[in-house]
Amino acid sequence: MKSVRSFFVRHLFIFSLLFVAFNLKAQNAPRRVNTTVSDTIRTDSITTDSAKTDSVKLKTATGLNSEIKYTAEDSIKFSVDGSTIYLYGKARIYYEELELDADYIRIEQKTKMLFAAGRKDKNQIYRGRPIFKQGSDAPVNTDSLIFNFETKKGKAFGTATSADEGYIQARQFKKNEFNEGFLKDGIYSTCSLPEPYTHFGIHIHKGIITEKQVMAKSAYLEIEHIPIYFAYLPFGFFPKTNKRSSGFRFPTFGDDASRGFYMQGIGWYFGINDYWDADVTGTLYSKGSYDIGVIGRYKKNYKYNGSVNLRYASTKNPNAIEGTPENSATKDFRITWTHSQDQAARPGSNFSANVDFGTSGYNRNTAAGGTYNYGSLVQNTMSSGINYSTSLFDGLFSFSSSLRHSQDLTNKTVSLTLPSFNLGLAQQFNPFDSKNRTGEQKWYQRIALNYSMSGDNSFSGLENQVFKKEGLKKYTTNIQHSIPISMSLNVMKVLQFSTNVNYNESWVLKTINKTYDQNLGTVRTDTVNGFARIYNYSMGGSFSTKVYGIFKFKKGNLVALRHVMTPNVGFSYSPDFTSSRFGFYNTITNLPTGNSQFADSIRTVYANQMQYSRFLTGSGGGRSASINFSLQNTIDAKKKSTSDTSTATQNVPIIQGLNFSGNYNFAADSLKLSTINFDGRTALFKQKIGISFGGTFDPYKVAISKYGTATRINQFTLEDGKLARLTNLRLSTDFSFNSSALQKRNEELRKKQDDPNLTPSQQQDIRSILMNPNYYVDFNVPWNFSASYSFNYSNDGIRSTISNTLNFNGDFSLTQKWKISFNSGYDFRQKEIATTQFNISRDLHCWDFTVGWTPFGLYKSYNINLRVRASVLQDLKLTRRSTMLSPYSTSY
Repeated sequence: MKSVRSFFVRHLFIFSLLFVAFNLKAQNAPRRVNTTVSDTIRTDSITTDSAKTDSVKLKTATGLNSEIKYTAEDSIKFSVDGSTIYLYGKARIYYEELELDADYIRIEQKTKMLFAAGRKDKNQIYRGRPIFKQGSDAPVNTDSLIFNFETKKGKAFGTATSADEGYIQARQFKKNEFNEGFLKDGIYSTCSLPEPYTHFGIHIHKGIITEKQVMAKSAYLEIEHIPIYFAYLPFGFFPKTNKRSSGFRFPTFGDDASRGFYMQGIGWYFGINDYWDADVTGTLYSKGSYDIGVIGRYKKNYKYNGSVNLRYASTKNPNAIEGTPENSATKDFRITWTHSQDQAARPGSNFSANVDFGTSGYNRNTAAGGTYNYGSLVQNTMSSGINYSTSLFDGLFSFSSSLRHSQDLTNKTVSLTLPSFNLGLAQQFNPFDSKNRTGEQKWYQRIALNYSMSGDNSFSGLENQVFKKEGLKKYTTNIQHSIPISMSLNVMKVLQFSTNVNYNESWVLKTINKTYDQNLGTVRTDTVNGFARIYNYSMGGSFSTKVYGIFKFKKGNLVALRHVMTPNVGFSYSPDFTSSRFGFYNTITNLPTGNSQFADSIRTVYANQMQYSRFLTGSGGGRSASINFSLQNTIDAKKKSTSDTSTATQNVPIIQGLNFSGNYNFAADSLKLSTINFDGRTALFKQKIGISFGGTFDPYKVAISKYGTATRINQFTLEDGKLARLTNLRLSTDFSFNSSALQKRNEELRKKQDDPNLTPSQQQDIRSILMNPNYYVDFNVPWNFSASYSFNYSNDGIRSTISNTLNFNGDFSLTQKWKISFNSGYDFRQKEIATTQFNISRDLHCWDFTVGWTPFGLYKSYNINLRVRASVLQDLKLTRRSTMLSPYSTSY
């Protein structure tokens, strides 16, 4: 947090909004000017002394400069002499930049005075309080107010308004013609209720606000109506800059059992300008560890917005002996960057970024930056993407480029693509078609041609090699050209025929050369720098159609079943690119006879010869002449609706997809039939539970080699009375009850996040909610439960392995103010419960109160957290879940 002085000054000055709301510019009005006063009313709700028509124009000698417009939903009444106007029921006035709404408004034209107030209903509840707004300023609520049209002086009673991240209330507020505002008995707090929920705020006895400075008398802290006089400020004189100000971030103190006493979050806030701000913070531990970071945020309305977070940590082993290698510090870093561009900023072009990059040990060594956040602790992968796309030459070509990164935190491996690009025709064209053609296309006019060029510069290896010399040598560059030619025709009105010819060519800057080292008995691989090209071409065709089957029922609620099958049969051919005439493969001829152990890194072994591809990016395979086949299935049911209409029906999907695919290669010397792949999806309980599944069948037998591995042999399993072997099966399901309420909330938030009336910090809070919905407790949703389950089975013919995991989370409300949330799972292979976390939350409106508990495991801990809630979360009734602290830690 900022220093006490900055905190007080910043929020005290926000009272200037009240001052601005009355338009404090003094004006010398002419003595005699005719003013037109008009009203618009509902004629069916006017009493006998009200206006009779929808609009009435009265010319009076009020001496005012501008026109006064007014409306009322209930009635409008006039005094006998017509000089006083009474507005009842949702009354509204427009005068210059002033807009005023109230349940009761009185305009006195002779004295040029205005009075506005609410009214008590039949239950004696005060409703319809005045709300006034000046230009683009925030609306201000009052119990009542008076205003002089001529002098521009006004006085408000029971005033309340929002200001940045807080709220200001004052019993009296008035202004004079010198642009000066005066308040009495005011309080600044973080609560939007008329009476602050916990009455925590800064009480100001009297204050004077001008355009450039603020003077305050008797300001002190007050909690539950109890003044805290040790925080008493007898007099204050402060400059008012009306812009962001930099300040000190006050730390949190605590004790960590493993790293010692700490100061967490100490640093400095930089209010750079209207578009940028930044935080430089750090955490220092008494046992030598530290964590520092820079967070920058930027936003330009209708252009772009984003944030950058750079973290660096040094962690020491507290159990290591001083001077030993184990006592050396572990260095870690993490970089995150998000950027999004408004769609209207540059039509036809888009730039976005979502970067999450760092060392694999950052989350573990720093306990996710000292927060012990559940999501960060169980994270085992990181990925990034920076993307740019645009159209060129009036939309003829499309261009896109990206930088990509993926990282396995467990294996400490990383894959980088820096960069990749794609340039191609925006859509295919028909070279034999005529622009002036009339009638349907002839068969040759359906021939379509396209072109695309793509390239990438990629790296794959250990994370500690990325910025080292040996890592730079592992980067590979590849530029690909693709020219597809296709044609599609309808045959006999029920068959869809398509044919294609494809040509692909790749340019590379590195190739490899393999030699056999007789002394070491190994194959040596050398990298050869230089330009080389590789190409392949193929041709094919396919037929597809749809077959419908309907079975009707004469009794019961089930009306009919419909089965839709989409068979596809195709043929493809490509020559043998391993032939020496293409030059894509080389051969080693001095291998020892029968040493097939080298076959894992090369293509084939013939006696004492080895054939391998010269290209790191792969190359065309052997001759292929294949028949490809697939079958897609969907099954739907039609049943009688539960509505009152007896003839009404509704469709229910039973199997949303069940697909089979494979191929048969006539040119292969053995194992001509490929494995049969299948996948599908269905949903149960009114689409509440989605189930996805897939797997692989192998039609061939396996034999055990002398090395103990399974090898496919050219014998069908049908010989043993089996149709095929199941080599792989995967199944996953996920479901969420009460998800419609959460979806509705997220839709409302998406509409709010770009609201120009919200402050940048409020917009950032909403974006954080949308990106991390599980990090917030929604008191508007009485209960919610989500779970996911995954199952994987594999069998290589010798042994089988099974892995399955279950994760679930949810929350439920004990009362309207108390909610319990949980997050857990179960690992069936390890036969243990995953990291489990419970949170108890209490809705304090303008405060967050949470108790977090991790009962067992590596991160066993508990914490109690009480903090001020951001204003946008107060409106949405959302509470941020507690962040986990270090085991056995205490906070002050």
